[in-house]
Amino acid sequence: MVTHVPAEEYGDERGALLSFLEEQRGGIRRSVLGLTDEQSAARPSASELSLGGLVKHVAEVEQSWIARAKGEEPAVVRDRSNWHECFALVDGETVESQLAYWEQVAAETEAFVRSVPSLDDTFPLPDQPWFPPEGRASVRWVLLHLIRETARHAGHADIIRESLDGKTAFELVALAAK
Repeated sequence: MVTHVPAEEYGDERGALLSFLEEQRGGIRRSVLGLTDEQSAARPSASELSLGGLVKHVAEVEQSWIARAKGEEPAVVRDRSNWHECFALVDGETVESQLAYWEQVAAETEAFVRSVPSLDDTFPLPDQPWFPPEGRASVRWVLLHLIRETARHAGHADIIRESLDGKTAFELVALAAK
């Protein structure tokens, strides 16, 4: 599991961006190590966030951005009435199933990024207030956005996990290495 990105290993810009994204994914994945589904669903603060919900959210977000970049519809479309469902496991979803789904999404992301002719290639965005107002985004912008989004939620995951059982990110790195 990546815990840092050594400069000599990523080679080019695509590799660097994908490596930094994977580094942040690892932080979230490690946050659920050794937890039951009940613990992963716990919300130990005033926030509605849970670790299981964060795993689901980042997988859905990554899939939706890459689908749009490919000119496809996202697998799950959320609007103002159901946006909160992306932050909670529902209808028999488990952390294990969401991690497996996210693994598939990550592989699709890597394959797509490696296949585009240029990171400068752009694609249209829906005309909704939560998308950039320019109406288009580049593949590079999407990767940077996914790194930022995943890193933000990795920080949330660190706090939630430490609130659940006191384990810090460093302890989880050691646990993952076993």
